[in-house]
Amino acid sequence: MESLTEVLREAIAAGTWTQAVLSQPRKGGGATADKVKIKPVLLKNGLHYQFAHYTGTKVLHENVAPEQTAARAEELLHAQYKQGLLQTSEADYHILFNKKDEAAVLKKKATKTSVELAHNRKKRYVLEEGTPVPFLIELGVMNGQGKVLAAKYDKFRQINRFLEMIDDVVPHLPGGRTVRIVDFGCGKSYLTFALYHYLREVRKLDLQVVGLDLKEDVIRHCNDLAERLGYDRLRFLVGDISRYDGMDAVDMVVTLHACDTATDAAIEKAVRWGAGVILSVPCCQHELFGQIRNEAMSPLLKHGILKERFASLVTDAARAQLLELLGYKTQVLEFIDMEHTPKNLLIRAVKEPGKGRPDGGKEQASVSRDPLSVEAAAYRGFTGMLGISPYLERALADKLAPQLTVPTSENEL
Repeated sequence: MESLTEVLREAIAAGTWTQAVLSQPRKGGGATADKVKIKPVLLKNGLHYQFAHYTGTKVLHENVAPEQTAARAEELLHAQYKQGLLQTSEADYHILFNKKDEAAVLKKKATKTSVELAHNRKKRYVLEEGTPVPFLIELGVMNGQGKVLAAKYDKFRQINRFLEMIDDVVPHLPGGRTVRIVDFGCGKSYLTFALYHYLREVRKLDLQVVGLDLKEDVIRHCNDLAERLGYDRLRFLVGDISRYDGMDAVDMVVTLHACDTATDAAIEKAVRWGAGVILSVPCCQHELFGQIRNEAMSPLLKHGILKERFASLVTDAARAQLLELLGYKTQVLEFIDMEHTPKNLLIRAVKEPGKGRPDGGKEQASVSRDPLSVEAAAYRGFTGMLGISPYLERALADKLAPQLTVPTSENEL
């Protein structure tokens, strides 16, 4: 087994270093960052290794000469971090420390065999500028040569951010059959067309996509555009989210800017369909504004604008936790929103096979050892503290009953 010093120095000398990550800060070690990423960069004065120190959403960069990089990385590992991963073009090296501060280096198959050395390189998008995309041209985002119009660049960024999120969930879509997708409240459908183009034209999936909205003129325009583009598996319908029954089962539900409890109605539909993927950008969360009661929080709640923002966060937190209880792995992500505020939130939920207990958890010997019961207790504590009863909980009461029913005696535990 090679020593830590040898591995680091050999990767520098051979020029095979692609990336390294130092993680798990040592207690009392003085680490000022959650993790450090190290990669080669080509600067004006030659090759260097960039140490990127990540703390939350902040990152500080430190460019180090090659002859000093191995020593600097080893110093950080011994003093501040308990774990490291060095990726080279030939192998991956997992670095772990024992209680005596002795490093064990485990060699495995290479997973990152190349690196781009350009510094401050142009951001790479899923849909690249300079490559004409028919639906973007039709929607006035690009011209015929693929150049993004200056006034539409925010929309171009939003579309690409959305497609990054779509790309992440592709492995969770079914294979070997038609993938059924519904977009509730599709509006002008920039993102609906983007989703269809990416999954059908780029990823070559067999699709059936339906966009639903209440505005007849918008739906007519979208259907005309889909026909011009030859998107024969994409159609748009006039309809209300809560009343739509055009499909018995759906694989992905998208809801972008459905106002207030319309978002909950779409999520309820998705859950009852057994959708494997839910993508939701909530809008105008008013429902809980009038419900929230908590004397200890009166300094916040007495100010209307603060209470409104807090109520929006509470609403989305409740939605995310309820989806967890229903068997979804849920994330709340930052999303670029072109219509309301510069930034917004997207709830991404992916159904986890085997999660949830259709039998109500009767096989569990102890609720205290059941992760779902812990999550349910956390949810109950959260809603009880604020005195709220979210629409989504009421709408899915039958589905949530096994998790949210509170035992009345120890015999029921």
